[in-house]
Amino acid sequence: MRDVHAPVAAPSRRSLLKSALAVGLAAGLPTALSACAAGDRPDTLTVAGGEPGGFYLEFSTLLAAALERHGVARHATAVPTGGSLDNLEELRAGRAAFAVALADAATQQPVPSGGSEIAAVGKVYENYVHCVVRRDSGIRDISGLAGRRVAVGQPGSGTSITTPRLLAAAGLSTSTDAGTPAPGTTAVENLGLNDGIAALKAGTVDALFWSGGVPTAAIAAATKDVALALLDLSPLLPELRRRYGGVYDRVLVPEGSYPGVPAVWTVGAPNLLLCRRDLDGATVERTVQLLVHNAGELIPQSTLGVQFLSAETLINTAGVPLHPAAAAAYRTLHG
Repeated sequence: MRDVHAPVAAPSRRSLLKSALAVGLAAGLPTALSACAAGDRPDTLTVAGGEPGGFYLEFSTLLAAALERHGVARHATAVPTGGSLDNLEELRAGRAAFAVALADAATQQPVPSGGSEIAAVGKVYENYVHCVVRRDSGIRDISGLAGRRVAVGQPGSGTSITTPRLLAAAGLSTSTDAGTPAPGTTAVENLGLNDGIAALKAGTVDALFWSGGVPTAAIAAATKDVALALLDLSPLLPELRRRYGGVYDRVLVPEGSYPGVPAVWTVGAPNLLLCRRDLDGATVERTVQLLVHNAGELIPQSTLGVQFLSAETLINTAGVPLHPAAAAAYRTLHG
C-alpha cells in the first residue's frame, strides 16, 4: 500500500487518469464491449451501493449506467444499502451481481455454509475515514473522544467495522449506554452518515465517523450549517497494522475538500468492486474492460482525493481473490 504524500487538484487527477488509461491500458486489452452479442449478456444487473449522500451509491449509480450504456447488460440498476456488510449479504443472497465494499469488511466475513464465495473484480478507489467534529467542540485529536458520544456507522456499513478498530487502537474504552458517558469512556451510537450529521448538528453526538470518498457530498453540505473539523487519524496506523495487517494506509484529505477545513492525514482502506465467484466469466471480463477503457465515466465530478482505477491499483485487492475471469483479463493487460 502506498502513502499519498501531497494533495492533487481534481482536474489534473482526472486528466492524468484519462490519459494513462486511454493510452496505456487500452493498448493492452482488446475492446470487446461493442462486440457483445445480444444473446450472451444478462437482462438485468444490480449493483449494491450505499447510503444517499455517500460515495458508494454515487459510484454505483455511475457504474450501473455505464454497464447499461456499453451493453454489458440490457438493464443495470444501483440500489441504496447500509454499506459494505449489507452489500456482501446482497451478493451472497443473489440479489446483486456487483457491490462495492471495504476490504476490511470483505476479508473478515466468513463464507456461510453452502454460500457462494465472494471474488474481486478490482480495487476501484481508496476510502478515507473521516472523524468529523464541530470546530467549536475543543476536540483536537482522537484521545479527546474520551467522555464523549460518537456516531460509529449504522449496522451493515463498513464504517461500523472500521470505527471500533480505530477506537481500540487509540486505547479508548467504549460503551453503548444511553446518557452521559462515564469518565474516560466513549459512548458509541450506531448512526449512519445522514443521521450522524443530523446528530452532530444538534449536539447529541460529539463526533461522526464515516468512511467514504473525498469529498463526501453530505458532509460538504453540512459545512454550510455548522463549522466542522476533521481529526488526524494517521497516528493510529502502526497499531492498526500490527493488529490487522497492511489493509490500512495513510492518506491525505486535501485542503479545499471541505469549506474551511485544512488538509489532514487520515486512515484509508481499499474499496473493492466485488461479485460472486459463480458470476459468469463473460460478464466479469466485460466489466473489467469497462473499468479499464471507460474509467473516466466512473469518476464523480466532485472527486478530489480518490486514488482509483489506475493500472497499478486495480489488481491490488488486499487479499480478496480476483474472480478467475478478472484475473485472466488483467493477465492480458499486464502480460
